[in-house]
Amino acid sequence: MALSLAKLTRTNNKVLVQGFDAINLVRKGAPAILQQQIARFPSSKHYEPKFRELRRKKFLKINLPDYQKLRTERDLPADEARMNMKKEGRLPPRTFQERPINISCTTSIFEPFVPPEGDGKSSMLSTEGAKDRLTALQMKGKSRLELRKIRKYEEGFDIKEFAHTAQDILLQAQNLLQNVEENEDQLHDLVTEKAYPEMTFGLWNKTLRWKFIESVEPPRSVHVRTTDMLSKTNIYAQITVRMHTRQILALYDRFGKLMYGSEHLIKDVLEYVVFESHIADTYGQWRIHGKIIPDWMPPREPLLKTYRKPVFEEIPDEEEINKDQKPEEITPDSSGPSLAAA
Repeated sequence: MALSLAKLTRTNNKVLVQGFDAINLVRKGAPAILQQQIARFPSSKHYEPKFRELRRKKFLKINLPDYQKLRTERDLPADEARMNMKKEGRLPPRTFQERPINISCTTSIFEPFVPPEGDGKSSMLSTEGAKDRLTALQMKGKSRLELRKIRKYEEGFDIKEFAHTAQDILLQAQNLLQNVEENEDQLHDLVTEKAYPEMTFGLWNKTLRWKFIESVEPPRSVHVRTTDMLSKTNIYAQITVRMHTRQILALYDRFGKLMYGSEHLIKDVLEYVVFESHIADTYGQWRIHGKIIPDWMPPREPLLKTYRKPVFEEIPDEEEINKDQKPEEITPDSSGPSLAAA
């Protein structure tokens, strides 16, 4: 057996294990020597090295801040912190007090128009109507001077035609207010940044129903003013338009309950709306800037709000309380004198 194994190994030119040593190794349980395995190691190189530069650019080295150093510097006194900043060549931090401003419109109504008391009710022949007519004539002189400034920037500006244009702008804005979420961009074209939050306040999660019926009186411009901002050439103009119309207004809450007004009740509405334009800007537009509410105007009706019904505990009657109470038992006082037994 040993000779035959030796002959096989010589003929195949392979030196494995000769003779009985191979049998002994197999019995000991070491087949790994007979079957040699090739060990393979994973390579760190990509199979396509021409994209190595692109793969390297995918990763950026970021210098992370030293949080421990920041914590220690936070508690340092001002003198030591200043010395450390000088050593490192750092400049002291700056505190900016500037606030962003919007120059597309002004922040308020300058020289607001004062509506005459009893406007829309008093006749021109009464004493109040005569006083209002006199004050209107006095204010017309300054309004004409301001109107000349507007015509320097807008040639052919007609104050009578503007009153009808202003009413159309107001009607469009009121219609868009019925759905603020979808018409937000269109509202900004008709309303200034100052008036937009005032008009849309409280309309979220509510339903607004508004309808224009007719004009009781034609609209007319009653007040014209101009002002400048930052420079004398940067001019803004404001025109107050008087509108007397008939409208329908109803406001519902998120539960569908009526809060204000009615869809079947027509009311006469007299309002003074202020329109503003950045006339120094080539692309300036006339937009709604605010509304004048006089002091003598009566307060409007309060909103009917919906509240959650509270749960109260039942209060028992006095008779039931007296029945539940038991009469107190009289017990002899041990501290008092006692009778002697006979």
